[in-house]
Amino acid sequence: MYLELDPDLTSEQGEVRVATHGFASGVLRPAAARLDRMPPDEVVAESSPLWDVFRAWYELGNHTAGLAPAHGGTGIDGLTRHLVLEELGWGSAGLAAGLGVAAMPFEFTAMLAEMTGNHRLLDEVVAPFVADRDARFIGCWAITEPSHGSDALEVGTDAFTRARAAGSCRAVADGDEWVITGEKAAWVSNGTIATHALLFCTVAPSSGPAGGGVAMIPLDRLGIERGPALDKLGQRDLNQGGIRFDGARIPADYLLVGPDQYPLVLSTVLSLANAGMGAIFTGLARAALEDALAYAKVRTQGGHPIGEHQLVQGKLFAMFAAVEQARSLSRAALVHNSQTFPPDLAYSIASKVTCTQRAFEVASEALQVLGGIGLSRELPVEKYFRDARASLIEDGVNEFLGLQAARSILERYSLDEP
Repeated sequence: MYLELDPDLTSEQGEVRVATHGFASGVLRPAAARLDRMPPDEVVAESSPLWDVFRAWYELGNHTAGLAPAHGGTGIDGLTRHLVLEELGWGSAGLAAGLGVAAMPFEFTAMLAEMTGNHRLLDEVVAPFVADRDARFIGCWAITEPSHGSDALEVGTDAFTRARAAGSCRAVADGDEWVITGEKAAWVSNGTIATHALLFCTVAPSSGPAGGGVAMIPLDRLGIERGPALDKLGQRDLNQGGIRFDGARIPADYLLVGPDQYPLVLSTVLSLANAGMGAIFTGLARAALEDALAYAKVRTQGGHPIGEHQLVQGKLFAMFAAVEQARSLSRAALVHNSQTFPPDLAYSIASKVTCTQRAFEVASEALQVLGGIGLSRELPVEKYFRDARASLIEDGVNEFLGLQAARSILERYSLDEP
């Protein structure tokens, strides 16, 4: 069901949305329901339905959609990307995040390798990923550390240049290699199953967080250990776990970004991730609204379907308006930033913060409309609620992100301009 003020879609975009919705309905939802009830170690076991999801996605070639055609992808536009992410979020926010994270490090590597002429990375990392149809290559972002969370994202502040605020995961040059030592916290999405990590590490600790670098690291190297899968309240179908580096070595040209470009790249990555979160949780909000609408039409109390009661009607309208607000903002931000470099951080943050908050509110109201049965694990509404609650913290806590966006807005606002 598409209750939305939809722009004119091309026939191809319409087909992509229908196909993705079918995948979300037939593959993601059944798997997510099973994974949600499994212990974390079983979620990532070889026999887990998690792998069926990844293999089905890769078999269709969907994992390469974000890559440019020059690198073997389809290079989908911003609107199509939003359509895909919303449908995946409708199916399962956790699995949508996992599939998205699996590809983004390879997309990022391809972009930087092309800019720098680093064909080695294109051949050794990107090309095998493009050819993969069996989910043998899975990426992750490795940013958060045990003592550093959202604070690692404070680009443009005094704290970003303080030496004592530098991250503890360090990369030290040794001839034609980099030696990596340190730990990434248990919140690395896909951290327990990834084959490659886009590692955000400290290269020049005297410069604080600003002295960072970004490296592509195959996780089969000596000196790399995984932590256990994290046991969580929500998004239990998104595996997360820590990674420890103890003298792991990578070739010098696997360090993609040094301190000079690090602040720009960090802001760009944050923009891309936040824009994706906005689209995914628009999908979750829509799923919660649809379930509440369906229940309100069939559940009878006082001799009438509850959808005929004004109190319920008021809730349904507020939920509908919240979903449309989320879609409009997230779609506009993602389309704009797909055409802009560097992407506009303030709009991406506004999308993430607004859409995750609306998703949480809509899921909560959907649970209220369903009443007692909404608390039961027989229906997915309580999972929407738990998944949405987690979104207010992941990819930067919403309160912190709002401050970051405010600084960006203040910097570019001029009293002299009309």
